[in-house]
Amino acid sequence: MGARRKPWCHTLGMTMKRTPRPRDPIQLGKLMVDIATGAVPDAVDDGKNAAAAELGRRGGLKGGAARAKALSSERRSEIAKNAASKRTKKS
Repeated sequence: MGARRKPWCHTLGMTMKRTPRPRDPIQLGKLMVDIATGAVPDAVDDGKNAAAAELGRRGGLKGGAARAKALSSERRSEIAKNAASKRTKKS
């Protein structure tokens, strides 16, 4: 199962991020009204190349499955045991 995404991630895209929120409650309230009425967009370009970000994500999604397929079951078991011992030892 993949990582949980924030609900606004689906509408923004990989190279966009949310408009910074002010700390002042009055300014925050005004920003929320402006966003709700469409006066201000709720996204800011973060300067990343959208095509490159998509290619990197696609490669990352393929890589883990390809690596797991290439490993023997003994090696996968060894890696899993090692990871479990590291997690329990961390305390």
